[in-house]
Amino acid sequence: MVMRLFCCLLLLSAMPTWAATKLEASVDKNPVLAGEFFMLNISVDDTIKSEQPDTSVLLKDFVVGPTSLSTRTNIINGSINKQTTWSIKLMTRNEGEYTIPAFSVAGLSSQPIKLKVAKRAADADKNNDIFLKTELSNNSLFVQEAGVYTIKLYLAKELLDGSLSTPSMEDAQLTQLGKQTESYELVDGKRYLVITREYLLQPQKSGVYTITGPTFQGRVQQNYRQLEVSALGDDQQLEIKPIPADYKGAWLPSELVNLDEQWQPEENTVEVGTPITRTITLTALGVTKEQLPEINMNTIEGIRSYPDDVETNNAVRNGRVVSQQTASFALLPQKAGTYTLPEITVPWYNTKMQRISYATLPKRTITVTGGAQANTQPLANTNSAGPNEPNLQPATADNLAASTPPLQAAQDKTPLWLIIVAVLGYILWIITAIFYWLARSTKNEQKIISEAPKGPTTLSLNKLKQAAKAGNYNAFYSELNNVASLITGKNVAAIDALVARINKEELAALINQLQATLYANGSTKSDLNAIIKLIEQYQAQSKTSQQAVLKDLY
Repeated sequence: MVMRLFCCLLLLSAMPTWAATKLEASVDKNPVLAGEFFMLNISVDDTIKSEQPDTSVLLKDFVVGPTSLSTRTNIINGSINKQTTWSIKLMTRNEGEYTIPAFSVAGLSSQPIKLKVAKRAADADKNNDIFLKTELSNNSLFVQEAGVYTIKLYLAKELLDGSLSTPSMEDAQLTQLGKQTESYELVDGKRYLVITREYLLQPQKSGVYTITGPTFQGRVQQNYRQLEVSALGDDQQLEIKPIPADYKGAWLPSELVNLDEQWQPEENTVEVGTPITRTITLTALGVTKEQLPEINMNTIEGIRSYPDDVETNNAVRNGRVVSQQTASFALLPQKAGTYTLPEITVPWYNTKMQRISYATLPKRTITVTGGAQANTQPLANTNSAGPNEPNLQPATADNLAASTPPLQAAQDKTPLWLIIVAVLGYILWIITAIFYWLARSTKNEQKIISEAPKGPTTLSLNKLKQAAKAGNYNAFYSELNNVASLITGKNVAAIDALVARINKEELAALINQLQATLYANGSTKSDLNAIIKLIEQYQAQSKTSQQAVLKDLY
């Protein structure tokens, strides 16, 4: 027993200790060019799985790519060596002297690295096999005005794989429009594959900003060899103008806004009960579909109006965002008369003329008739009696013969069976029109009922409260729009509809202050908790009203 214990202790003393003793950091290039990717390797002489170096300190000066982990174990003459290596791709946009800081892993620290970044030549991309171009549709925009940012990647060699980063800008939203496209171009006699991406740019605050250009890193095939390549897109400066202080109403900045309408039928004279379809199209340049105001048509006594679904969409034409909203209304005249539909006006801010403008549909007059009227005339008396003659004459054969030809002529002119068929056809047409009108009315009423907004008692304001607690005004405004849409049933201008429904000046003032905080060039702050409190009060009042109604019903 003692001998076995002695052998075990001897084996344990002979085993190597695998605790980490050294941490090293190195780069594969030094100096490097601005816009050129290089590799940073951090190695430790042990197998480490539960810990990794903190590379967040590199974000200040470098573009940081993905981190890859590799482990290795070597056994030479009975000696076991282990190594864990983290490899990070880095790139810096500007020339200068940089310091890669020390890293700590498993209680060990590496030494900092002095890195020199040389200036990239102005013509470095000429005759190059890969380069990036960036383009902005307009270098000056208003707050919330939509712009298009375009990226083009030029490749002269076969691409094996790669990644193209997303551009970024402070206080703005950049969203890719559709899918990337591929084409071919000749540049200085060289044929390039061109990969194009378009981004929708929506600035949220005024000031001078910089759009950070994209970066590309990948691998290409050249003469049966795989080469690593990279490219850097230029930064773009952009001026964002604030909302003019004298502008009133919903903010709609655009270069062009147009209203158009179509009528079916096109005639200005219709009969009672004839359905009319009015389709109104609002088109705006330089705004998104979410910014388009809702189209409303005033109610006219004597004509029933049933709104249909509203369609909205976005498109890019010649580097400009074009948004369109189409709203249809079914009109059903109830009685004869002359009706004038008032004009429809949409205010907008003309970014070219620097003033408020109006898109208008002129008023239109229609005449509603009562339908076809049956003309009846009394039959003429075929007996002519003089003043001294009796009113009745004896029914002699001559008299009957004299009275027969006119009746026969009348029958030849309009046969009795034709009159009966015409009357029956007219009756069937009236019945069909009545059923059509009833079916259409029921369908629209069901649709209106199904589209009724949800009651405020079913809403949760947790996301609003979380955004208010974090002081995130953009997230709060976005969630407020969702809550307003659920309460009012409006997809467009929902917040304005919520203010009108609650009908409190305090809420209107708080919303205006919130919008000023988001969009104006100032340092004003809004009381987010006060907005939540007013919505909760409205929910409580609505719940009490609903309970009172239910109590009356039962």
